[in-house]
Amino acid sequence: MIPGLIIGGIVLLVVIWLIVTYNGLVALKNRVENAWSQIDVQLKRRYDLIPNLIETVKGYLKHERETLENVIRARQVAMDAKGVKEQAAAENMLTSTLRSLFAVSEAYPDLKADQNMARLQEELSATENKIAFARQFYNDETQRLNTSIESFPANIVAGMFRFEKREFFEIEAAGERQAPKVSFT
Repeated sequence: MIPGLIIGGIVLLVVIWLIVTYNGLVALKNRVENAWSQIDVQLKRRYDLIPNLIETVKGYLKHERETLENVIRARQVAMDAKGVKEQAAAENMLTSTLRSLFAVSEAYPDLKADQNMARLQEELSATENKIAFARQFYNDETQRLNTSIESFPANIVAGMFRFEKREFFEIEAAGERQAPKVSFT
């Protein structure tokens, strides 16, 4: 009778451990998904600001049509991106084209003085900060999930229930963080 109780107790402990570990992994997975949705909200806000920015700039930058077209193209690519890696690459491209637009706009004093342009730049800057915070939160949660999935003994449960590691939302490489060079010669 006592060996049966010991075996029953061990089985019960293993079942409890499985349940607790599984629920912990589900909670982490849901936190990562929530963090991604926060990034998505801020990216949508960014995409919504860009057409207003383009309309404001369009009248001033008649000779910079290529710059405007690059921003529009980059916005569409970013909106169509699927998955973390593709989204990160598209966002890096969009950020680069926006930097080019702002660098070119510096050469137009009337545009720099335009109140609408100033407001849009401020809103875009605030949105960029929110994206950075959301990206940090997502990467933190992704790191927690990935660590749990790889750590023993939780990796056993993760393997049994097919929990998968997530990709980090990476910003561009250090060499690409420099401001674009603009020349009017």
